[in-house]
Amino acid sequence: MIPALQTAIFIIFYVAIFGASVWALLDLLRRPTAAFTAAGKLTKAKWGGILGLSVAASFMALPYPIGLGFLPFLALGAAVAAIVYLVDVKPAVTPYTKRRGPRGPQRGGW
Repeated sequence: MIPALQTAIFIIFYVAIFGASVWALLDLLRRPTAAFTAAGKLTKAKWGGILGLSVAASFMALPYPIGLGFLPFLALGAAVAAIVYLVDVKPAVTPYTKRRGPRGPQRGGW
């Protein structure tokens, strides 16, 4: 019973790391390039490379029925990259991101 519980916990962790990596990469793709330099962070291209590797590494760490199931220690690096982006970079570049679509009352216009 204990090995099955441990396996379930590991699968949950690996899937959560993969999800966080994908979330960070998708958030990065919707941010403008200028926001990263304006916020004093690494460029969007560098973060794209880091998070792209993070997604690939976290996918490789997923257990076999879902992913490739090898090199599970890569998930630690993927988790660090995703967490750093989501906790440090995303809040810094958010003020430099223009919102799309109507939000709140419209000014001027018709």
